[in-house]
Amino acid sequence: MSVKLKLLVKNAQQVLVICNNGEKYLTKGDSDIHLHVIHNGSVAIGSDGLIEAAGPADVMERRYSQASFDRVIDAAGMCVLPGLVDAHTHPIWAGDRVHEFAMKLAGATYMDVHRAGGGIHFTVERTRAASARELLASLSGRLERARRAGTTLVEVKSGYGLELAAELKMLEVVEEARRTLPINISSTYCGAHAVPKGKSVEEATRDILQVQLPALKERMAAGTLRVDNIDVFCEEGVFDVPSTRAILLAGKDMGLNANFHGDELSPTNAAELGAELGALAVSHLEEASDRGIAAMARAETAAVLLPTTAYVLRLRQPRARAMLDAGVIVALGSDFNPNAYCCSMPIVMHLACVNMRMSMPEALAAATINAAYALGRSHTHGSLEAGKHGDLLLIDAPRWEHLIYQLGGHQELIRYVVVKGDVVYDNRRTLPL
Repeated sequence: MSVKLKLLVKNAQQVLVICNNGEKYLTKGDSDIHLHVIHNGSVAIGSDGLIEAAGPADVMERRYSQASFDRVIDAAGMCVLPGLVDAHTHPIWAGDRVHEFAMKLAGATYMDVHRAGGGIHFTVERTRAASARELLASLSGRLERARRAGTTLVEVKSGYGLELAAELKMLEVVEEARRTLPINISSTYCGAHAVPKGKSVEEATRDILQVQLPALKERMAAGTLRVDNIDVFCEEGVFDVPSTRAILLAGKDMGLNANFHGDELSPTNAAELGAELGALAVSHLEEASDRGIAAMARAETAAVLLPTTAYVLRLRQPRARAMLDAGVIVALGSDFNPNAYCCSMPIVMHLACVNMRMSMPEALAAATINAAYALGRSHTHGSLEAGKHGDLLLIDAPRWEHLIYQLGGHQELIRYVVVKGDVVYDNRRTLPL
């Protein structure tokens, strides 16, 4: 009896399974991270959108000789990779900050712009004034751009509201996007992204603990909102360590994953705090200490590194090599936001290799299985193992490394993007032959 399945991708030059023993993440071995690669391989995705199997093409042909597929893609000469995972983004906002780029090029620091009324506060004013429909339209366009660059799971933060109504509006937009867009979303409440104008750190913290989080908890319990993570910008001049600890613990009590900004512009011992709290991840970490790095490794707290931010702000690069050597779970994110306008994970991986001295296997693991781990999703995403979501991309190249090697080349390299077995991007329909 014939079995009906959704998609067969066959005869690929390489299939990057990434890991094949149910690993939650990959860390450095003696010399590098080792990826599981099938040469001349195929991938089958079931009618439920989950991966049935990945294996050598001849084995898969025999196994599925009696099956029928809604679609078959002959990937001869191509490489198949898991859909990329972007572990840190801020893509919901109104207006832009292109004028601030000139200020930064002239020497202004991030905090100079912030104190002058720009930065986050500039975006907050425009985001509060925007309608949910306007925010959803701009978010949809940005996520489509990310999807075309190979991202199939993306973390999406609120944080440009800084008060209850606006933060809920942003989270409701995330929920609508999750329901309607062909991309997987991990939703993050980031009400502690900045201290609102006219409030002290203590007042802002109290508002989050006594007003915003209880309202969020009520909506989550009612099933009208799904939120996965809680984030705080732990930084000098923003939220200090005691406030950060209180907010993260309150979020954890609600079932949210602690996944926060830390040690970006100044050393605040955020890495140590993340390890102490059992945080799922800490992002940025340009100023992380050796002690904090060691603590994160012991606690299995992922380091989400953001090479685009260090590049745009001319910061010291995160010490990826020290983290990898210490056994830290290193993940990558684009940090897409009005300050760092890049949502291409292939470019992020390229920058990670050149500026942070990561190897290409380390960068790919950081943008797949490890980024999925940082979002609590490595059991469903990040590798091409049976039972996981059928999210993948096909690149028109004989080796997978071309996706990182060709800076900006993903626009021509990526042939298809697939989410749960459905082709959501076909490059030949958007580019002339």
